[in-house]
Amino acid sequence: MDDLILLQPDETMLDEINAYRKSMLDAGSSMDGTGPLGHLEAIDWLCATRNLLKEETCPPQWVPATQFVCVRAADRRIVGMIQVRHRFNDYLAEYGGHIGYSVRPDERRKGYAKWMLAHVLPETRKIGLDRVLVTCDDDNEGSRRTIEANGGVFERKTELEGDILRRYWIDL
Repeated sequence: MDDLILLQPDETMLDEINAYRKSMLDAGSSMDGTGPLGHLEAIDWLCATRNLLKEETCPPQWVPATQFVCVRAADRRIVGMIQVRHRFNDYLAEYGGHIGYSVRPDERRKGYAKWMLAHVLPETRKIGLDRVLVTCDDDNEGSRRTIEANGGVFERKTELEGDILRRYWIDL
């Protein structure tokens, strides 16, 4: 994991962002932690992520958030994405939490999600949070283990449109 870097995305990453997006869409994967990437091409997504950084430019249905990409230094490939939401709206307070993340389908089961979550926690402190809520699907064993390995304490289960989610709190 020494060759991973957590960065805020920029214009130099547009091709790789589009490749990440395509791999996720082709696999039918959930794009947790990518903001609106599922609906936008890289250049428009980059603009949207910058708008999410500040309350005054954040769209009314969203909350301020900081977007990160996890890049493997050796080949500059984006292996995952993780987003930190600065505060809650009603949906995030119950279902989405402060942090969402995903890993590129062909890069899964290599410990990248665990690494990303561990390395984004200091960023949550910088925005003034003293604990964070992270959720995952009840049947997502990998995500459950990722959250627990980073200090997540199970709170309870909740239901969203027939899916059961697990809620975890991580004290910072």
